[in-house]
Amino acid sequence: MATPTSPTNLGFDIDKTAPQLDPPKDDPIDSAYLAKCDGTNTENPVYIAIKGQVYDVTGKDAYLPGGAYHVFAGKDASRALAKSSTKAEDVKPEWEDLPEKEKKVLEEWVTFFTRRYNKVGRVSS
Repeated sequence: MATPTSPTNLGFDIDKTAPQLDPPKDDPIDSAYLAKCDGTNTENPVYIAIKGQVYDVTGKDAYLPGGAYHVFAGKDASRALAKSSTKAEDVKPEWEDLPEKEKKVLEEWVTFFTRRYNKVGRVSS
């Protein structure tokens, strides 16, 4: 079994000085709207959810069509991030059943996103 890759293992500096962020929001964002925020329509922002929390990654080419992480855009990518996977079948919100090692990786991704991107809400049913 491959070792899950955390942001740190990928060369991201979690403790690097973060950009100036807006205060976090807890606005409800339904899954249908989240799905529209996948980078394919320039009129919408680009969002990624992790553990139900929605982050605005607009302006980051990696999340746009053709980008390395576009598979995550418009979805809750918790499971895929925990598993260090960019496979479409792993991009799911379910993460609770994962091994502790992968849960730890997921928490590192939450920390990374929280320090780098504006939290704009939470996924609602």
